[in-house]
Amino acid sequence: MSTVATIIDRTPATPAYRQLQVHLDQHHHIAWCYMQPAERPCFTIAVLDELNHWVDHLSDNAERLGMRYHVTASTIPGTFNLGGDLDLFGSLVQAQDRAGLLAYGRKCIDALYGNIQHFGSPVTTISLVQGSALGGGFETALSSDVLIAERGAQMGFPEILFNLFPGMGAYSLLSRKLGAKQAERMILSGNLYSAEDLHEMGLVDVLAQPGEGDLAVYEYVKRENRARNGFRALRRVRDTLDPISYQELLDTVEIWVDTALSLDQRDLRMMQRLVSRQHQRGAAAA
Repeated sequence: MSTVATIIDRTPATPAYRQLQVHLDQHHHIAWCYMQPAERPCFTIAVLDELNHWVDHLSDNAERLGMRYHVTASTIPGTFNLGGDLDLFGSLVQAQDRAGLLAYGRKCIDALYGNIQHFGSPVTTISLVQGSALGGGFETALSSDVLIAERGAQMGFPEILFNLFPGMGAYSLLSRKLGAKQAERMILSGNLYSAEDLHEMGLVDVLAQPGEGDLAVYEYVKRENRARNGFRALRRVRDTLDPISYQELLDTVEIWVDTALSLDQRDLRMMQRLVSRQHQRGAAAA
């Protein structure tokens, strides 16, 4: 891999990140963003705040930085991201805090929409999944132009197991890639899918051998660079003919909030079982 340099403008107004590790490979024009949650490998408020700061930073500076590609990955072995902060969800539902749930959902779609919109620049977005990507983690992976996954990685939406649904873009993203019926089938199944299965379905674009995901990113970039003008033009056509608007994502979040507020105690107990798994993964990574 090429030598990397820190991309953040470290002025007092731009503090160093704790939840992210970011680098710029200037030779290949690739910005790398590795998630490294300090607590649990999920989207805590702290992670989302830093991701949204990063999105704003790139949206303002992509051209100056010479960025052509952006890669979202993770430093946590075996885990891309386990999704929403279920511990927080449970407490907000118990308190019937609609405003809190909506504020959380907005933070999620703000980060997702920045990636969907390529940070407002002609940037190819890439997700590199080297482990489990669940719920919001899977939504994040799907929000990129290109999804590269190592063999053995698993992805899925477990929300239906506690009577909820993935409300931060899953249906919007899946229905455009697979069609509405298949999107609903996947979301309602609660199943985990292997990277190999998702590659056959067309959701994973590149399958990499375990431990070779970073190399696969550079191989993909080399391939796209041979016809970058054509790749970019085709994505512009896709975004023009079948765009995902911010309002569409926000409307879905509103439905998700109302659905979450109607969960009963049995649903919340099931959610707590998944919370325990998030804590276990966090402890193992510490």
